[in-house]
Amino acid sequence: MDGELGAFLRSRREALRPGRVGLPDGSRRRTPGLRRAELATLAQVSVEYLTRLEQGRDTRPSPEILAALADALLLDDADREHLRQLASVNHSRQLCPGERPTVSHTVRPTVRAVLDSLRDAPAYVVNRLGDVLAWNDPFDRLARPLGLFDGTRPNLVWFVLTDERAREHFPDWAELADHQVAELHRLRRGDPATDHFAERLARTVGAPFTDRWQRRPVAAPGTGVRSLRHPEVGTLRLSWETLEFADSDHQRLVVQLPADAATAAGLDRLLGRRPGHLRSVAG
Repeated sequence: MDGELGAFLRSRREALRPGRVGLPDGSRRRTPGLRRAELATLAQVSVEYLTRLEQGRDTRPSPEILAALADALLLDDADREHLRQLASVNHSRQLCPGERPTVSHTVRPTVRAVLDSLRDAPAYVVNRLGDVLAWNDPFDRLARPLGLFDGTRPNLVWFVLTDERAREHFPDWAELADHQVAELHRLRRGDPATDHFAERLARTVGAPFTDRWQRRPVAAPGTGVRSLRHPEVGTLRLSWETLEFADSDHQRLVVQLPADAATAAGLDRLLGRRPGHLRSVAG
């Protein structure tokens, strides 16, 4: 995570329009965001100190300075939590200088048992890179016709960003891509494997990935409704819920449910069940 605290602060400074903090939007600005001197004034820190922070030459600001910068930047709850985590990583290095997070590729038997118990709704388990580690039969029937399982190691982030079929299957593809990149960045936690994966995506995809990655998004909702154009049963609207397992390196269980009666009927057909077996839930 070397330099990530400063890079995150800089990304939020450059994204904040001056008008939101009562400053004029001048025509001579090189970027639409705040100047460094403007943020320093709002947060009541010196420009020199802010420069050291953004350039990674000071990595352990006090909680008071972090709070002042968060207030000046109008950070939302997700950004504030990410900023706190970045600061905690830098402070904890003195205690655990050699510690590095790892990416899990195995699923505990009890997690598999939970997944298998979900016999009516599509569900799957992913790790911090978006690798699909385990899934139940309903999800297999839902996702296999899309092409997700064509490779040897299915990965949701890679599929959404690199496979042209994803743009056809998901009407809200841009929103889905935003979400996948935000999850990848939120769970990065200094893991070299995540950075390597991001470099591969940058080389393969280019701007559709790098533009999102450089914004350093972290607000990734754990629930919502997503539309899917399925090649076998037509358009589906799926509500999804995300549950994170304890002590599993941020493995998440994602469960999908029909958001309306038409989707419930479509899933019944897809899963070979009698009509009315699945009931829709409010989105």
